[in-house]
Amino acid sequence: MSAALALDAPRAFLDISHSVLGRPWRDRCADPALQAYAATMVQAHALPELLARVLAGRGIRPAEAEAYLQPRMRDLMPDPNCLVDMATATERLARAVLTGERVAVFGDYDVDGAASASLLAGYLRSLGLIVQIHIPDRITEGYGPNVAAVEALREAGATLLITVDCGTSGHAPLEAAAAVGLDVVVLDHHGAPEHLPPARALVNPNRLDDLSGLGHLCAAGVVFLTLVALNRRLRREPEFVDRLPDLAESLDLVGLATVADVVPLVGLNRAFVVQGLKVMRARGRIGLAALLDAASLTEPPEAWHLGYLVGPRINAGGRIGNAALGATLLTTADPAEAARIAAELDRLNRERQVIEATAVAAAESEMDHALSLDPEQPVLVAASTDWHPGVVGLIAARLKERFGRPAFAFALRPDGTATGSGRSIVGADLGHAVRTAVEAGVALKGGGHAMAAGVTLPGPNVTGFRDHLTAVLSETVAEARAVEALLVDGAMSAGGVTAELVRTIHRAGPFGSAAPEPTFVLPRHRIVDAAVVGHGHVRARLRSRDGQAIGAIAFRSAQGPLGQAILSSVGREVHVAGTLSVDTWRGAERAQMRICDLAYFD
Repeated sequence: MSAALALDAPRAFLDISHSVLGRPWRDRCADPALQAYAATMVQAHALPELLARVLAGRGIRPAEAEAYLQPRMRDLMPDPNCLVDMATATERLARAVLTGERVAVFGDYDVDGAASASLLAGYLRSLGLIVQIHIPDRITEGYGPNVAAVEALREAGATLLITVDCGTSGHAPLEAAAAVGLDVVVLDHHGAPEHLPPARALVNPNRLDDLSGLGHLCAAGVVFLTLVALNRRLRREPEFVDRLPDLAESLDLVGLATVADVVPLVGLNRAFVVQGLKVMRARGRIGLAALLDAASLTEPPEAWHLGYLVGPRINAGGRIGNAALGATLLTTADPAEAARIAAELDRLNRERQVIEATAVAAAESEMDHALSLDPEQPVLVAASTDWHPGVVGLIAARLKERFGRPAFAFALRPDGTATGSGRSIVGADLGHAVRTAVEAGVALKGGGHAMAAGVTLPGPNVTGFRDHLTAVLSETVAEARAVEALLVDGAMSAGGVTAELVRTIHRAGPFGSAAPEPTFVLPRHRIVDAAVVGHGHVRARLRSRDGQAIGAIAFRSAQGPLGQAILSSVGREVHVAGTLSVDTWRGAERAQMRICDLAYFD
């Protein structure tokens, strides 16, 4: 709501209609109704004015402020049985526990898949079940269950297969499971086709017939609700009353997956992250503690750490190494094994960064040329035989960030197929477009969310796939790009940016998808120095007219227009926009800005 209202504002913030990234700047709270919300929050709830503006700018009404600032699980937790098939799934899982069945858990190779598999397996193992986790190899098996793996799990003795973060579109594998006498329960959240595969139960809030309103959950969130239902069911069995795990201790996994899978941080998801961070800070999960140490994180983890430090390291195993490393790390109780796996994931992540940098440079060059020929292309599609399939999603993300439109990147494989991953912009549903490509025969298999999707092409017909996406998405992409703007929460001076101020702002967090981190402008600040650091970041120092200074950094910007503008503007006064954070070094705190845009003025 707030975004639309702000975009209707007749005047640009600080009169910036065209920044170095080509965007107008708009006041997120320009609408008088939002300003009234903020004023009421200040008066009725004694909130700091800046915090009240941040909340109002995200559509929070005064009556909702207190609950929003302190999201509690007990207030937001739905009855799990509101999900279609949940009751059936619960009974099937309860039967497995009561009879001691051997269970196989089939997950995805990303953070959500690893966390979901670890969450479910940990619960069942605590009740004495033998549980085998299978995470598919990205290159040899691809996404989701496959016939060979399903048959192998049955031969190993499993009588129940539970797929997590996958399975909703797995018709052939689930048919194979039924043929060999393997019961299947699907716990997923991906977009669902009209015709579902055979399963004893398929729990997915994004089923077309599911009216729960929980489609914003990640897979780990769906698994958690399933375990809540299973706990409730098993309490009816006298022998389990005193043996049931404390599910609150597993919220670290749910919070991690919620942030890393970039699902909307609204409602229950906010509570998952808030409570999950509390659990994580206690360092009770040996694997996560080891990974935090490997990432050299010395301060209490925040939501952004999960997305930028923890998540990429877990994902590195599935991208270019052993896909099972993440799930193994999150389930191990052996400190030595945890330290070894964490170190390996850290090493793989550094290797991934090198591979990614080379591929992104090539992809950006290819797209620069393509856009010089047709500047209005609604969807970008790049492909190469040199790209590792594990980094195509990262390439697509960088292209989307750089060019402001949906992007797909493909690894062309020796067998003639093409494996691709895409990232989208708000307003363009990439998952739906991919599903229509599968239905039309343009793609062999694929699926995903509105903002991210994966696909396999039966041959290297990347042009045909691009044409299909263009036909499906051109109108919505044009509409989305027409209203694109940087929404600003306020302006301040370097001298006013303190660690205490940043903590006040972050009371409105956690921030992420659908809950954007507040953006502030430092007007007329001089860039006193700037340099390229790390892997293409630009670090700068900004000084206000009264002599106060603040450190700032623009991540992954050195070769782009933002980084180049910063580097070429040393000694010049500019308007700088960005988000605020606190950097802790040797016990000392200092506020800093993460630059997201820059503008000149007359």
